[in-house]
This record gives sequence, C-alpha cells and structure tokens, in this order.
Amino acid sequence: MKKVKYIMNPSLLSRLVMVLAIVLSLVAIFTVVLYHHGPSTGIKEPAECKTMVVVASGDTLGKILIDQGLNNSDVNAIADALKKNAGISTLRADSDKFEFTRPDTNSPVSKIVLIPSPWKQVELTCGENGGWNCNTIEIERDTHAVYKAGEIKSGDSFYLAGIRAGIPAGILIDVFDLLAFEMDFERDVRAGQHFSVLYEENFSNGQKVDNGHVLAVEFEALRGDVKMYRFKKGDGTTGYYDENGNGAIKSLKRTPINNAKVTSNFSTSRKHPVLGFTRAHKGVDFRASTGTPIPAAGAGRVVARGFNRGHGNYVKIRHNGTFETLYAHMSKFAKGVNVGTTVRQGQTIGYVGSTGLSTGPHLHYEVIKNGTHVNPLTVKLPAINNLGDADKKKFIEYRKTLDSGIERLSKNPDWFIQM
Repeated sequence: MKKVKYIMNPSLLSRLVMVLAIVLSLVAIFTVVLYHHGPSTGIKEPAECKTMVVVASGDTLGKILIDQGLNNSDVNAIADALKKNAGISTLRADSDKFEFTRPDTNSPVSKIVLIPSPWKQVELTCGENGGWNCNTIEIERDTHAVYKAGEIKSGDSFYLAGIRAGIPAGILIDVFDLLAFEMDFERDVRAGQHFSVLYEENFSNGQKVDNGHVLAVEFEALRGDVKMYRFKKGDGTTGYYDENGNGAIKSLKRTPINNAKVTSNFSTSRKHPVLGFTRAHKGVDFRASTGTPIPAAGAGRVVARGFNRGHGNYVKIRHNGTFETLYAHMSKFAKGVNVGTTVRQGQTIGYVGSTGLSTGPHLHYEVIKNGTHVNPLTVKLPAINNLGDADKKKFIEYRKTLDSGIERLSKNPDWFIQM
C-alpha cells in the first residue's frame, strides 16, 4: 500500500509528465527535419557539369554543337533561334565563348550560354518539347569617366606622349581618328603642345572590363585649339561636336593613314623623282610599308579603279557634288571595291605599294574640289551632322557640365565622374 501511494505521488507524476513532453518534442523536431531534408542515404546529389569552349579559327556552330553531343536537328533549331532572337549568324574566332551545362557528366546538354561580349550573354535552354528557347541578357555596366592630360616633349610623337600620359592604346587610336579630321600629325605636332582626353572605363562587379567611348578631347594645334565632345541627340544617334555644337567630324580626313610620315607635299612645281623634270605635285605622299591598308578618307562611291603609267594602281572616290579623292601606287585593290561600289568612311579600299612612277612604297593622296586639285592638308573641309536648334541648346548645357567636371578632374587626377 505504501508503494502504491509513492507511485501516485503528485510531485513524481508532474516530473514524469515533463519528461514525456520533452521526449515528444524531440520526436516532433526530428520528424520535421526528416520531412524537410529527406532520409540520408549517404549518396551526394550529382553536381551540374559545365564546359567552356572558346571559338577557334575554322570553327562553325555546327561543329561546336555536334562535338558536345547535340544532333543536326538541335543545330538547326539553335542556329535559327540565335539568328531570329539575338541577331547572331556568325561566330568570331578567339572572341566568342560557349558555356555548356549538363545535369551531370552522363546527361545531354540542357543549357547553352553564348558570350559574344563582356556585356552580353545569350542563354539557350531546351524545352520539354525538344525546342530551344533563346533569351538575351544585357550585363549592367558601371561606367567611370576618366581624365588624362599630357604634353608633347622634344622628339615625341603624339602616340608616345599619350602613352606616357597613361592613355590606353585603344583610346589613342580613337583620338587619332577624331583629330585626323582637323590635324596632320606629321606637321601639326610640336614640342610644348598640351592635350587632354576624357574617356570611359567600364566595370563589372568592381573589376575593370574594358574602355568605352572618348567623351571629350582637346589639343593645342598649330591652327588653334581643337575641341570635340561626344553627344547623343534627341533621335538617339551620337556624334562629335565642337564647342558651339557644330559637327566636328568633317566629310573627309586630311590624312587617310594615321601617323604616316609625309614624304612629299602638295606643290605647283616639284622636281619629279623619276622623270627628273619639274611639274605640279597634285597631292601629298605618305610613307608606309607595302601592304598597309588604305582607308577611304570619306564615304562615297568609287568612280574609277584601274592602272595608268603615273599612278599605277589607283582608286578615285566621289564624295558629293564638290569633293573627290584619289589614292595611287597601290600594290593591290581591296576585295569587292569596284567602279560603282559605295564605300563608308574608313573602309579599306586598297593596300600601299609602289606601282607606276614611284621610287618606293607610299600612298599618293589627292583631294579634288569642284574639279580642281587642292592641298589636302590646308583645304577647308565642310562639317557634317550639325545640331538642330533644340539639340544644340541641350548640347551647350551638357558641354558646360562636362567642362566643369573636366576642370575638377584636372585638379584631382585620381578622381573620376560616375556616369
């Protein structure tokens, strides 16, 4: 009887209930864990398998895809999707990249990512019906405007001075192309001249990826300071303009080949190096190695292409009702450049040579204005793409803001403008 009384003691019963509650709580927690995570089998889920392929010379889309186990039906579907939805119909060797994803090493490709640039990805995924869906993803850029300034030293070229100032080579090439409309880099560059460039640097996830556009450039040229600003018009097109909003890009370049040395100037009376007697030299000669590409000085239509004793292989381009240009002594013509061909500014039309009456490889360049030969280095060239009144007003305000930023950066060269 005492034993029964002891067991039924209220204090003991209370402790037993508490222990039972704790046990039930632990069971419940363990059950929830199993519900969320499932039973442990000791076997890891297979990880996705990714393969990166860089397009090599001679590669085709079909070859790359078939090498990854896709069939001809997939190849045609993917090619069609890339062309229709991403505007991609060709691949670039040593530039474009593919990333192939499989659920595991033994499974077929389930996802393809084409990377044509650091700022764009094209994702292709295989749907349930076997078709391929295409989605283009633009990578967000973090753009900084960076300012660099330099001075031409004795014996310098603009290129060497620019590199010393910390301007990237690619940006310098763009600056060459801009300033070539106003300057001759052989004759107009002198010690003591100053220059500056404002250009973009593009970052992603805190890392610099590449350089962007030249935003502004200034050069103390012999014929006066040259200033150019990049500006987007109301219709979305961009161009370069002077301080007053007039088009800074002229219809013709003074020097078609960048940084080429002038070996013979325009002259009404020059002793011909081959013929030996004095006659007019109706153009400017630029020294360059055989095979150097010759770009068109302006957009236009080819009106003559052929060979004669004096010019050798030559091309003549009509740009408008006023101006024509002629390029002589070519080693060969560019493919597809024939009489009647429309060419864009900067398009290669031929290659430097020494055909005709020539003592060595060079480009003989002529500018004809209203039927009369003029000096390419001094002729006043018309601007194109001037701003209308509405755009000009916005440009002036933008230019003032940019000039203010440039002034601050010139005093604090380690700063940048967040674009």
